[in-house]
Amino acid sequence: MIRILLVDDHPVVRLGLRALFDLEDDLTVVGEAATPDEAVAAVGRLRPDLVLMDLQLGRAGNGADVTQIIRSLPDPPPVLILTNYDTDGDIIRSIEAGASGYLLKGAPPDELLLAVRSAAAGESALAPPIATRLLERMRTPQTSLSTREIEVLDRVAAGRSNGEIARELVITEQTVKSHLVHIYTKLGVSSRTAAVSLARDRGILRS
Repeated sequence: MIRILLVDDHPVVRLGLRALFDLEDDLTVVGEAATPDEAVAAVGRLRPDLVLMDLQLGRAGNGADVTQIIRSLPDPPPVLILTNYDTDGDIIRSIEAGASGYLLKGAPPDELLLAVRSAAAGESALAPPIATRLLERMRTPQTSLSTREIEVLDRVAAGRSNGEIARELVITEQTVKSHLVHIYTKLGVSSRTAAVSLARDRGILRS
């Protein structure tokens, strides 16, 4: 029996997932969490075989950050991301945080069930569109932004100043400027506005 912890801030989503898994003889939901703190505590208390993680947990935090915390615990369970977001930044950040797979909420039930079983068995579980995007990213590394560069650009898109970005990421303003220079060079642009616009067009940032 695969014991699943659901982490999503929408009760209706958790209810739907629980109903789906209840139909399967080898899957059971042992707990639910809506915030990062609840998720980490539940992992320690319930010891699930798999954590099914949403990326956007309201204002409480980001699923990729929670994934990294969970994966740093002793004998951590696999984490499978289930989200609406398919931008390069979200995908790369999640995989680097230790997620075993990445699936979109619009995936067919059979695809989700297969991904859950694969991730619980220690295998990679990437939705076909996600795997294609990662492959394309690997084929064009010269235009790919690093995780840190995406974090910087994401904050630029949110209207943060260099000083604010530096404080949030705990780096110097000079380092922020250096990242921006690299971003402009890789994207072939010369301004913050152009960089954000192009990154959104390419799916690097959320629209």
